[in-house]
Amino acid sequence: MPSRKKSAMFASAFLTCVGSFVIICVALATQHWITSNVHFSGTSSNATVTVTYGLFSGTCRQYVDAGLMFPEENFQVAAKLGNTKAKGTITAIIIILVLGLLTSLLSSGFTCTNAISNPYQTFLGPIGVYTWNSLCGIFILIAMILFPVNIEENGLSTELARGCYSLPTHVKSEHSYGYSYWIMLLIIFLNIASIIIIYFYDHARYSKKKEQERPIENAPKDVILF
Repeated sequence: MPSRKKSAMFASAFLTCVGSFVIICVALATQHWITSNVHFSGTSSNATVTVTYGLFSGTCRQYVDAGLMFPEENFQVAAKLGNTKAKGTITAIIIILVLGLLTSLLSSGFTCTNAISNPYQTFLGPIGVYTWNSLCGIFILIAMILFPVNIEENGLSTELARGCYSLPTHVKSEHSYGYSYWIMLLIIFLNIASIIIIYFYDHARYSKKKEQERPIENAPKDVILF
């Protein structure tokens, strides 16, 4: 059985890993990644479409200069995208987040195993926790970079607005990132917290082991004579 200190440290890391897993699920499931106001110009009037969406679904509503407001519509992101590049990037982000979900789950399993037992394999210990948490953080960071790149470079919001309504010339777009996007920063912080907790445990264990393995020449002379 592991010591109380080890159980407490790995149990704390387990909670941060579970928190990371839950937040990734929330990010995937919610549609408040971004709200964009997409402005279009026509010969007779101008229009603005407000789109709020996530990786799978969203809502859109059109406003016309004359004061006319269309009813809010729900849509599926994949169904509204004609731009292959934008669709491919969204698919890549989903796959990356699923990989982050799997690495977070593995990290939770490793920390739970160490909290209740002493695994023989080295990789099942701190090294495994470092590996899976690092990979999870990297996946989340890549997803956070790819999403705004898809907005700016591939005109994702404009594509979705045009998919909802037949609109004239695009003028400009204004973007505001929502909580579904920003909570991914919390995932990275939780991964870092898990690594720090296990590092402190591993460092303390290493220091104690070195103390116990001191060379005999460092021992007091009277002990050597005895």
